[in-house]
Amino acid sequence: MVHRKTEAQTVSGWLLILALLVLGGVLSTLGDRLGSRVGKARLSLFNLRPRKTAVVITVLTGSLISAVSLALMLLVSERLRVGLFQLDQIQDRLRDSRSALQRNKGELQRTRGELERSRLDLTTAERRRDQALASQRRAQSQLLAAERRVDTLRRELQPLQAERARLEAERARLSREVQGRDAEIRRTEAELTNVRRRIAAGEKELKDLETNVIALRRGDVVIASGQPLATAKVLLQRPDQAKQVIDALLQESNRAAFQLLLPGQAPNRQILLVPRSDITRLESLLATPGAWVVSIRSAANVLRGETQVLAFPDLRPNRQVVEQGEVLSRTALEPDVRELDAVRSRLNLMLAAAFAKVQRQGTLANGLQFDAASLNALARELSERPAGVTANLEAVASQNADTPDPISVELRWIRKDAPTGPLRP
Repeated sequence: MVHRKTEAQTVSGWLLILALLVLGGVLSTLGDRLGSRVGKARLSLFNLRPRKTAVVITVLTGSLISAVSLALMLLVSERLRVGLFQLDQIQDRLRDSRSALQRNKGELQRTRGELERSRLDLTTAERRRDQALASQRRAQSQLLAAERRVDTLRRELQPLQAERARLEAERARLSREVQGRDAEIRRTEAELTNVRRRIAAGEKELKDLETNVIALRRGDVVIASGQPLATAKVLLQRPDQAKQVIDALLQESNRAAFQLLLPGQAPNRQILLVPRSDITRLESLLATPGAWVVSIRSAANVLRGETQVLAFPDLRPNRQVVEQGEVLSRTALEPDVRELDAVRSRLNLMLAAAFAKVQRQGTLANGLQFDAASLNALARELSERPAGVTANLEAVASQNADTPDPISVELRWIRKDAPTGPLRP
């Protein structure tokens, strides 16, 4: 369409030129004829000479031709009108348009650069988005794997938690047992310390006894150091009875010492010497309410022929030290212990352990009371038991006993196929 418009404008331009040429020729011819006629007519305008008047007419005719040509061109060609009257404005607008074009080109370049950067950023963002999506997919897969692992661990953790609870309960039980064993160890250590102290005292006493045995063999010592001369249980109803009880106990102790030192003679004098301070302290202690055991003991070995015995009072609270049916000691005879002497030795050790226990519990008895015939019968029965049998034995108290009372024991063979009871022949 633009091409057709250009062709139409070209055709109208040629027609305009052709019209101008024709019009110029016509006006020139008219002007020439007009000038010729004015010259021939010898006309004068404005008091000019005819020749000059013809020139003026010719000039006017040429000006008219130019004016008519210009007017026709202006009338016909709009671009000529625009170019003649608006050329400067058009050129200014052209310069402004070119400047704007340059600016627009710069903006376009910047826009293209920004567009390229935006494309690069978009590409980078898309790549990062792809990476993020890939990371998200990996994270999702890892999350699924972690959830499956968590489920697996939970299933595995349940028995472990139960096992932990059981182990904690076991640990608490073991801690209690350890504490109990620690307390038992401390008690055992205290008992061991006491036993060591008693062993040391026993060793000293053994030396004294050896000396006393030698003296007894010579017939010299008749009262040993620490030997009780008289013992009594005391339960006072009134505090003023203490003096009477002490006097009676001292008289009994004096008679016992008299019989040991001077057998066959009447106890007609006082040979027992007890410090007055000990008697006074004993009276004040007996005035305290309660059940007591009072003993008068020899303070040193007394030889035959001596006429005085130095003694001291021993006061202890009276209490039950042994209960009937209480197991005082236990032992087990292995299947290979079958010799009669070995069996008797083990029985004696069991009795010694029982006596040591009642001594720890506070008895004043000098030994244990038991049936020797029953012991011998039990020893024979144990030595003749079937091969491969382990015999479990117990020494049991046969009656209740307080601090000064004798301790009676019975020996029992605990059999699984027979009721438990005392072993007697």
